[in-house]
Formats: sequence, C-alpha cells, structure tokens
Amino acid sequence: MSKTMATKPVTKKTAKATVGKTAKKATPPKVAKKAGADSLLKIGQKAPSFSLANEQGEKVALKSLAGKKVVLYFYPKDDTPGCTKESCDFRDNFARLKKTGVVVLGISKDSEASHQKFKAKYHLPFSLLSDEEGKVCEAYGVWKEKNLYGRKYMGIERTTFLLDEAGKIIKIYPKVSVTGHVDEVLKDLK
Repeated sequence: MSKTMATKPVTKKTAKATVGKTAKKATPPKVAKKAGADSLLKIGQKAPSFSLANEQGEKVALKSLAGKKVVLYFYPKDDTPGCTKESCDFRDNFARLKKTGVVVLGISKDSEASHQKFKAKYHLPFSLLSDEEGKVCEAYGVWKEKNLYGRKYMGIERTTFLLDEAGKIIKIYPKVSVTGHVDEVLKDLK
C-alpha cells in the first residue's frame, strides 16, 4: 500500500475526536443577537445624540433641535405598505402637529436617494433621515430580531419616540400599529 493510501487504525479516542468534529460542523449557525434588547431606553432618559443626513444630504443633528419637541419615528423601509401609510398619516396631520411646535423626523436604514424618491412621491413635508449603518437604530433599541412566517431576521421594529425641548424622552411607542398612531401622538402633545 502506498503512503497516501495508508489509514490509521480507529480507536475509541480517534472515534470520539472525529465525532466531536462532525458534531461541531453540524451545529446550526447562531441567530444574530437581538440588538437593542439590552439597551432599552426609558422615559425621562436623555435621547441618544445623532447626526444623520436627510434626503437632501444635509446633516440633521439632534442637538440642533434643542428647545423644540421632536417626534422620531423609526420605520422599516421606504415605499412599503405600512411605512407609506404611517408616513402619509404624519403628512396628513402635519398642520395639526406643526401647531404644537413639534419637529417630525422619519428614520430608516434606506439611502438618501431612496428617501428623496419616497418624500417626493408622497409629498412628505418633513425630513427623512438615513441611518444606513444602523448605529442610531441600535442606539434607540429598534434594531431587533423579527419573525416572518417562521423566518428570523434582523430589522427595524416600528417605534416612535416623543422628545421634550431638552431632548429627554417623554413617551415611547413600541411596536407601533399604524392606524390611529398619529392621533395618539397628538393627544400626548397636548
């Protein structure tokens, strides 16, 4: 027998090692960590600072909005049914929101170009901020594990934060149900 064809005799020790190696390879891949699960924000806490580009590429920093109440609504994706309905509801109630002096900002991981098209298509009168790297989504705890028809994936959980003039969180709306959401925000602004 040639050297390359020779095999080692199988002993209990080598059998165990082989089984152990095989078992490691068969282990299913780990599901991504539930980001945001251990960094939940609370009412009364200072909102995490950020500076993101809007649909025009202009930087919008939270600290530049000091002295104004702010509605930050995080949504999964431009031009999808639920996100379109939510954005259009903010648009349709914008005059009422403006009377309270609040600044409305939508945030998703979509690009500036995507936001520009979405804003133009639906005539949205407020800025949409691009968090392509997802750092702001993670800081606000909205980047979470989601489950769709048994398939687990990471995505933005539709969440709105209402901030006071000092940049503190005064209300958190987790797992937002789009219908009636803006009315709920308006009620809390009074």
